[in-house]
Amino acid sequence: MAEVTYDSATCIYPGADRPAVDALQLAIKDGEFVVMVGPSGCGKTTALRMLAGLEEIDDGAIRIDGRDMTGVPSRDRDIAMVFQNYALYPSKTVGENMGFALKMQGVAKDERARRVREAAKLLDLEALLDRKPRNLSGGQRQRVAMGRAIVREPKVFCMDEPLSNLDAQLRVQTRTQIAELQRRLAVTTVYVTHDQVEAMTMGERVAVMRAGQLQQFASPTELYDRPANVFVAGFIGSPQMNRFEATADRDGVRIGDALLPASDAQRQAIQGHSKLVAGIRPEHLSLGDGPLTMEVSLVEDLGSDSYVYGHLAGDDDSSMIVRSGRVHPRPGDVVKVAVDAEHLHLFDAASGLRVGD
Repeated sequence: MAEVTYDSATCIYPGADRPAVDALQLAIKDGEFVVMVGPSGCGKTTALRMLAGLEEIDDGAIRIDGRDMTGVPSRDRDIAMVFQNYALYPSKTVGENMGFALKMQGVAKDERARRVREAAKLLDLEALLDRKPRNLSGGQRQRVAMGRAIVREPKVFCMDEPLSNLDAQLRVQTRTQIAELQRRLAVTTVYVTHDQVEAMTMGERVAVMRAGQLQQFASPTELYDRPANVFVAGFIGSPQMNRFEATADRDGVRIGDALLPASDAQRQAIQGHSKLVAGIRPEHLSLGDGPLTMEVSLVEDLGSDSYVYGHLAGDDDSSMIVRSGRVHPRPGDVVKVAVDAEHLHLFDAASGLRVGD
């Protein structure tokens, strides 16, 4: 096990007009499961490859247990990598695939067999050790790839979107297995995904990336309840947070002609901010007597719940999502929407940064 530290770590690809990873600052605790998440091209995979020694660090440093990894070859970092592509040897059995890296390291045959059996038991692969990869399902192949990493008994697991090739149902099942396995092994794990639901359900802490820069590093609960900026507010949460152009008012916040009450702390904080972005999650809006007026364009009926999509009446460029339960309006209806003011998020429109509380 090991602590991992990104100390202003930077990676610049030749010919690029900006760093792929720009002065990344992260401190990952011993045994912690950290997820890096963000849209395509945000630098999350590059950051993982920097840790694994597959990309050079142009500035700053990455440390494992206090040791600077600059210039240290990948094979000497005591890291095991699990890729999106399973990359199994088709001619070898499951057991041979899992133990191959140990064989290359010169580990004795009895010790290899012991580690493979232990990993197979953890991953429920004992009955499959003699099969070839072509006789396995996608989920089983991914577990073999996990087993290949586990048998090495590394200090750090690096996982690069390992579930993206699986179907939706199997992805949910496998991510639960990976999270439970990591807790049992207590090995420091850095996991990369573009799926924010995956990030929120698996990570002890989540690093949200954008354009090579860290936006926020916090627990899933803190990311959801207190997003640091407009980008995090919109990226974290499904459906995403409603965001409206707003202005400060002596009594609260104005969205168009509607006045939303704000807390005393928020009213003080927004003074001096001429333009704001007001954020409200769909579950904190409700159909009924309220200050906002919505024109409905689409209803997603999910059985136990419904989401109503539309825009502010008179503002076709805006968008709004309301969680409405099982009773909902029809497309084309104009309805009133109430706001739970205790869950109002405010951001400065120019900087995008959170304002108040």
